[in-house]
Amino acid sequence: QVQLVESGGGLVQPGGSLRLSCATSRTIFSFDAMGWYRQAPGKQRELVAGFQNGGITNYADSVKGRFTISRDDAKNTVYLQMNSLKPEDTAVYYCRGRDKIYGNYYWGQGTQVTVSS
Repeated sequence: QVQLVESGGGLVQPGGSLRLSCATSRTIFSFDAMGWYRQAPGKQRELVAGFQNGGITNYADSVKGRFTISRDDAKNTVYLQMNSLKPEDTAVYYCRGRDKIYGNYYWGQGTQVTVSS
């Protein structure tokens, strides 16, 4: 069974930084796309940042210039570096991977990020 496990969330003051990690139970190359999503209370889940094998990355307009998605293939881990955090970034952050062969999606359990003074 494929598992994606997020970590790194927490409470941070406005302007602070956090780095989220998403560890996968199998090689990242078995996914043709991976991304970070977030869901704030009362809102729909939205894409924050993602990449496709082949190097294409995309970001939500609200996080461009502040967040960076990256990967460590040797560790089968995807990261989300979040800088200049704002209260509106408060949400549960989820990692998602799309199976390269079958096209089905796998989600992590989520990690809470709270930006507050």
